[in-house]
Amino acid sequence: DKVNKIIIGGGMAYTFLKIKDGMSIGTSLYDEEGAKIVPEILEKAKKLNVEILLPVDFVCSSKFGEDGEIKESTQADGIPDGFMGLDCGPKSIELNAKAVMESKTIIWNGPMGV
Repeated sequence: DKVNKIIIGGGMAYTFLKIKDGMSIGTSLYDEEGAKIVPEILEKAKKLNVEILLPVDFVCSSKFGEDGEIKESTQADGIPDGFMGLDCGPKSIELNAKAVMESKTIIWNGPMGV
C-alpha cells in the first residue's frame, strides 16, 4: 500500500512471468503455492498504480554450476527447455538501475540471481 515500484527478480520472477505472461520458464524455480497469489498481487498493484518491474532478459544455464551451457534469453523468447534462469540480463539490469536511481527509499530483500 505504500510503494511506487516493486522490482521482482531472482527465483520469484519466474513464477510471476509464468503466471502473468504465460512465459516458458524451462527448469527455472517455480513456486506452485506462491503462484496462487500472483494474480491478486498484480491486481492490487494495478489498482494502486504500483509499477511492477520484472526481468526482460536472462542469463540461463543447462545446470546449476560452473560447467553448465550458458545462454542468454529474452522475455519474448522465454527460457528454453532444459535451461534455468539464473540471473538478470543486461537490459533488465539497466531497467532496475534506472528504477533504483529514481527512488528515494529502497527496501531490498534477497539476491537478483546467483
